[in-house]
Amino acid sequence: MRIIISGGGTGGHIYPAITIAREVAKLADNCEILFVGTKHGLEADIIPKEGFPFATIEVRGLERRLSWQNVRTLFTTVGSVWNSAQIIKKFRPDVVIGTGGYVCGPVLLAASLLKIPTIIQEQNVIPGITNKILSRFVDKIALGYQDAAAYFTKCRPEQIVVTGNPIRPEVMSAKREEGLTELGLAPDKLTVLVVGGSRGARSINKAMSGVYNHFSGNSQIQILHVTGQSEYNSMVGNSKQSGIELSSAGNIIIKPYLYNMPLALAAADLAIFRAGAVGLAELTARGIPAILIPYPYAAENHQEFNARALEKQGAAVVIIDKELTDSKLIDTIKQLLDNPEVLSSMAKKSKELGCPQAAETIARLALSLKKP
Repeated sequence: MRIIISGGGTGGHIYPAITIAREVAKLADNCEILFVGTKHGLEADIIPKEGFPFATIEVRGLERRLSWQNVRTLFTTVGSVWNSAQIIKKFRPDVVIGTGGYVCGPVLLAASLLKIPTIIQEQNVIPGITNKILSRFVDKIALGYQDAAAYFTKCRPEQIVVTGNPIRPEVMSAKREEGLTELGLAPDKLTVLVVGGSRGARSINKAMSGVYNHFSGNSQIQILHVTGQSEYNSMVGNSKQSGIELSSAGNIIIKPYLYNMPLALAAADLAIFRAGAVGLAELTARGIPAILIPYPYAAENHQEFNARALEKQGAAVVIIDKELTDSKLIDTIKQLLDNPEVLSSMAKKSKELGCPQAAETIARLALSLKKP
């Protein structure tokens, strides 16, 4: 089995691709996998470190408006389709998989023109522009959300498969007791995990300062807040100015970054998150109820649509970023704390939405497309 996987630009495209690759390698004998990305994206750093062969093409994303840059980009794209075709002809894959980002465009288009079976994986409720275009050419579309099917109405029904979004296997194997011990958390308190993304989220961090003041020393809950590297020192400084000594508060832990997020998820009873597709996939796989604050500048506002999909099913409460205040966040946390049956119901609904086997499902889909 020989597979090309293309996806890049952000970790949200790259890490699902790696998870799928490892699952294919487990299921297929003598499997060879080649990643295709750009020299400038995060994939150029991450993929080689993960031990996979990596080839590059030169391609740029289209701006969401008419511009001369888009005209130049279209000419570059023609060349990148040709370069992709040369890589494909040399590697001779049985299947080509795209996990998102503009680099997928020329790779999947070239594979389709060469009659190689193709899959795109759409992680969000609102599809990206690249996947909308590719949907007219590929054999299968693996959806992270059922709601996304409404945006692929011109596709054949047999093209679309709702798989969920791939998550790292460590997310499911991590144990709550291990997470509590490793992170210095008390087993008899409700754990609130606050994460704004790897670089943090200023609006969430700002609101959390008030949350610290309100819940400091509370015997019911403990807060594990991942601030992001750039915001950590200011959060600690603001806490001291507010009269909160974190070392003696007893229930507030601030970290700039967590290298073992699966352990934090295992320990969490409630999450305060953005609404990126990968983060939500991990929350639902573990059945963690959430307060979601979608990133307001995501393309097509897709994070809000992701969040609303969970809210509609009763798995989350959504607060729009522009409406976020410390008092609103405090009130929302208190409402959930004071109504454990609501929190329990949200956890159940979250678990029902989870797809912990998504990577295996996509890997088996890829294997099924291999020509005899």
